[in-house]
Amino acid sequence: MRRLVKIAKKKTRIVLGLMSGTSHDGIDAAITKISGQWSGVSGQRKAAGIELLHHNTYPYKHGLQERIGKAFNGTTEDICRLNFELGEAFADAALTCIKEARLEPDDIDVIASHGQTIYHIPPFGKEHGSTLQIGEASVISERTGILTVSDFRTRDMAAGGHGAPLVPLADYILFHETKKVRAVQNIGGIANVTVVTDKLDDVIAFDTGPGNSLIDEAVRILTDGKKSFDKDGKMASKGKIDKTLLNILMDHPYLMKEPPKSTGRELFGKDMASLIVESWRRKGRGAEDIIATLTRFTAESIFGAYKRFVFPRYKIDQVILTGGGSINPVLVGHLKDLFAGAGLKHAPTMVLIDELGIPSSAKEALSFAILGNETISGSPGNLPKVTGAKKAVVLGKISL
Repeated sequence: MRRLVKIAKKKTRIVLGLMSGTSHDGIDAAITKISGQWSGVSGQRKAAGIELLHHNTYPYKHGLQERIGKAFNGTTEDICRLNFELGEAFADAALTCIKEARLEPDDIDVIASHGQTIYHIPPFGKEHGSTLQIGEASVISERTGILTVSDFRTRDMAAGGHGAPLVPLADYILFHETKKVRAVQNIGGIANVTVVTDKLDDVIAFDTGPGNSLIDEAVRILTDGKKSFDKDGKMASKGKIDKTLLNILMDHPYLMKEPPKSTGRELFGKDMASLIVESWRRKGRGAEDIIATLTRFTAESIFGAYKRFVFPRYKIDQVILTGGGSINPVLVGHLKDLFAGAGLKHAPTMVLIDELGIPSSAKEALSFAILGNETISGSPGNLPKVTGAKKAVVLGKISL
């Protein structure tokens, strides 16, 4: 405990964020220098200085990536074994990142590890939600010798929230500007948006629906596992959008549901992709047509969320794209066309997060570094209006 107290008293901390998203293609790591914290009285938050020192992505070995995919519907034994194996992988990624940054483990105050989501059940009515992220933090702490914060989502769910999205506080810290409204649109496996205003209390955020999840799973099925994603949107660019399938997909009930809301691969994942591929193959649709349609669906589901839940409340000045989908030129092209054709009096500009000085590959890991710093500060990291939690709570569990 003395170690924790000593770190908590520091005014400046070096925090290493670790993230493995729903695409489960690798571990993103970001070493961040954070001066100060975002805590204060009466909901007032003080600015913190944030400096990204080093970042990298460490791809999973093919066998491990495949096992993670199977674990989404795996046995208890599969998940139990994978929990510790991923803990080793996260520890290796952390130590490699530290070495690349020409630092030593003793230079790092905190590791903040999101882990790998295996299953996520949002609350429904009076039923409590549940969530499971693996990548054993005790293994990370033991191998690195660094205090580790993990399991961020569970406390918010214990307080009645969805446990997602959790990055809006980090989005606010990184992107808020006086008299400006920005939408931070992440397109990972699942897509989510944070609307950042100059007032923290006005921030809204929610999962819009699928990001890369359906496209990736369909590519795996259609190529018999030879490809895991549509690189540069090449398959989509050669295909023809099937409007009948697109209309069916756009009627999905999740898209109409009011925020706060969250979703995952349990809804927009392998099962749904398999059903789409199987049924539309029987109708004579080719692989490229299916991928083209799923890519368009992803874009329209994102834009539809803005039409229903964002535009009625806010005039967006800028849309910031991040996540793996932001480098898919076909997907981004669809989004630009949809926003440009919306007939908005106040049309937002659209930029990649990299243009603002934050590498897209580092953004999620950086966000959890910020949340880990809040935990060590004893400050809440969730936004109840965003997650639906009954109150603001300190997130995560600490492994000394």
